[in-house]
This record gives sequence, structure tokens and C-alpha cells, in this order.
Amino acid sequence: IKNPHCIKHLRYFLPFLCKIQVKGFGMNGMHRATLPALGAAILFGASTPFAKQLLGDGPSPSLPFLLAGLLYLGSGFGLALIRLIRDRGWKTSGIAREEWPWLLGAITFGGILGPLLLMVGLSHTTASTASLFLNLESVLTAVLAWLVFRESTDRRIVLGMALIVLGGAVLTWPIGETVATGIGPLALAGACLAWAIDNNLTRKVSASDALFIAGSKGMVAGCVNTGLGFALGATWPALPLLSSALLIGFLGYGLSLVLFVLALRGLGAARTGAYFSTAPFVGAAIAIALFGESTSTAFWIATALMSVGVCLHLTERHAHEHTHVELSHGHAHRHDEHHQHLHDFEWDGVEPHTHAHQHLSLKHRHAHFPDIHHQHSHS
Repeated sequence: IKNPHCIKHLRYFLPFLCKIQVKGFGMNGMHRATLPALGAAILFGASTPFAKQLLGDGPSPSLPFLLAGLLYLGSGFGLALIRLIRDRGWKTSGIAREEWPWLLGAITFGGILGPLLLMVGLSHTTASTASLFLNLESVLTAVLAWLVFRESTDRRIVLGMALIVLGGAVLTWPIGETVATGIGPLALAGACLAWAIDNNLTRKVSASDALFIAGSKGMVAGCVNTGLGFALGATWPALPLLSSALLIGFLGYGLSLVLFVLALRGLGAARTGAYFSTAPFVGAAIAIALFGESTSTAFWIATALMSVGVCLHLTERHAHEHTHVELSHGHAHRHDEHHQHLHDFEWDGVEPHTHAHQHLSLKHRHAHFPDIHHQHSHS
């Protein structure tokens, strides 16, 4: 990260980012949204060992707050820049009026309450205990999706989810005696609940511009945490640390969140959360490969559990006769079986393309995920 050539290589990466649309990567097949989900986990998991290097040994109490703020600011500013380049200037978000409460709620829980509770929890618990508690996020995301937002599930998905979470728990299980009482664990559990609510609320607006959604969250969370860091006595870090934190945040928090939003659109909150919970394994693998950390029995057990859990999700097939109610919204799409409509403008035939469109009532049967077009109830 401190190597100046890393910045140079971004020029090859930026054109790809500028082409990001709200429908994923144009793959065919029912599992195309798993790629953004796993990509989000890989980028976020990879950011952890690099961010840890920035903390060094014996950091000041204010440094974790400041570093968290810089990571989120790197996400917010980076995605805003990509959006300006992609749109060739500033354009409105395109989010419908009725979707703004969902987005503002997601930003409040995920960008303000979550980071605040996390920092409180980290200040009252050990790192190993904190890592263990953070596995609650995917569990709570799934529970809220199934019980509150009525997202479909079955025993195969529940079992896969359990194996993935169990793998994360094994990987981060504290070695030796660990004290975990008082406000610390409660704050960490609260942070996980805040992010679980955030994930489910974000699903409600996932058809909108993923860059805008992720950039807004990054900007708010960055301002909150940076402000806390300065309030606790932090000062601006040296340029190498500052630039490294912004770059790690852009990739590990910004681009990762964009992919997470894309996955929410195609998989729903519970399944996306399950794939994303493999991030601790990714972080551990990178720490072993790049920083020479030794492997352990727990690492290989976690690898096996997570692999089986992901395979259960990848091989899921959910098919039944269902009815689509009339729906109007806007997102990038191709003219597939769910998008058979006329245009009130001159269309050049390029797909995918983005515009507001209406779905008429339709009844049919095929394999599907609880995506933005399949949020029906099950008898």
C-alpha cells in the first residue's frame, strides 16, 4: 500500500469502476449475483490485515477512531469521484421519493450507530472477543430478513448459513482466557444489530444507483468517526498513512459496499449476508500468505465449514409458480422475461440500459432468488 506504484495501477482499474451499473456484471444464470457477494467479502476481508498494519504497536486511544474515519472517507470520496467520472458531471441520485426513508434509515443505522457502537465495544473488549461477536451481523441480518421482512428461505439455506457462521466463529475463537462482560459485548451486539438493520433497509433501495448508496454511507460514517477521533485528541497523520488509509477504505469499504448492494439486489439480504460472512477467512488467508502468519487447526476447520456452507448456497434451486404484482421502478436491465416493455424515448438497442419502467402483473414458474423482482410471499 505504501508503494507509489499502487497509485499508478489505479489508472487501469478506474475504467472498470466507471462501467459499474446496478445490475451486476451481465452474466447469465441464476447465480450471477453470487460473484458480487463473494467479491464484497474478498475486498472487505482483504482490507482487515492491511488496516491492521496501519495501527502499528500500541496505538493511541484516538487512532482507531481516526483510522475508521479515514477508511470510510476513502470510500465516500473515492466513490463520489468515480460517479462524477462515470456520469461526466454531477447528476441527481435518481432515488424515488418513497425510497428515501429506507436509505436515510440505512445510513443512520449503518453509517452512524454501527461505527459508534463498534468503537465503544472495542474499547471494552479484546480484539479476539470483538471478532467473535462481529459474526452476529450475518445471523441477525438473516433473522431480520426472514422474520421481519418475510424473505424466503428453506432448510438448505439455513444450514449453509449456520456452517458459514460456525466457520467464522471457529476462525476467530479467542485463545486463552478472555473476559467478556459488561458494556463491551452489549455494544458489539448492538453494532451488529445496527448493521443487520442497515443491510435489510439497503435491500429496499438496492435497485437504485449502487455508487450513490455506498458513497453516501461512506461519507456519513467517515465524518462521524473522523470527528470522534479529533474530539479524542487525534491529529492529522503523516501523508503515507493518510494515503494508505484512504486507498484501503476505497477498495475495502467503498468498492466492497458497491458489490454488496449489487448482491442484495440479486440475492436478498440473508443470502448476501451469508456470503459476506466469509470475509474473516479471506482476511486470515491474506495474513498468512502476505504477512507470514502461521496456520492453525482452527483455520483449516473454518475453511472446510465455510466451503461446505457456500457450496450449499451456490447449489440452491428455489422454483415454484409465483405471481408478480404491478411494479414501477428504475434500474439497469436487459429485456428478459421480466422486462418486456415499450419505450417512450428513442432507444439505441444497447443493453443493459437504465430507465424507469413498469412491470405488469405476471404469473409463471422458474428458478429464482428473493431479488428485487421476487419479493412475494410463500404459502
